[in-house]
Amino acid sequence: MTTEIQKQHLLKAFGQAFNRHDAQALIDMMTPDCTFRTAMGDSREGTVIQGRDAVKKAFEATFAAFPDAQWVSRGVDVVSDNRGFSEWTFVATRASDGARFDADGVDIFTFKDGLIHIKDAYRKDRPAIVSA
Repeated sequence: MTTEIQKQHLLKAFGQAFNRHDAQALIDMMTPDCTFRTAMGDSREGTVIQGRDAVKKAFEATFAAFPDAQWVSRGVDVVSDNRGFSEWTFVATRASDGARFDADGVDIFTFKDGLIHIKDAYRKDRPAIVSA
C-alpha cells in the first residue's frame, strides 16, 4: 500500500518532470490505463486522452508548442486517500506566435497501484499576453 507521503513525493517528482519536459518520466509515473483530462477541449471534461502512448504524445505536443513552459509550484501538494491535488502557475511562450501565458491552475489526481491514474487539469482562462 502506498502511503500519503509517498504519493506527495510522487506529485512533487511529477511536477519536476513536467518542468524538465521529460515525457518518459511522466509516463513512468502513470498507470498503463491512465487518463489525462486537459484544461480545455470540446467536452465538459476538456479533451480526454487515455493510455500511456496517447498521453505521452499529448505531453510532447505541449512541450513542442511551449518550449519554455514551466509549471511553477505554488507549494501546495495535498493527498487524501486515493486523491490529490497540486497548485501551480503556468508560465510559457507559445512557439508559433510568441504569445506569453501566465495563469494559475491546479491538477486533480486519482491514484491507483501507487501511480497516477487520472490527471485532471484546470487552468484560469486568461488571454495570451501579446508583445507590442
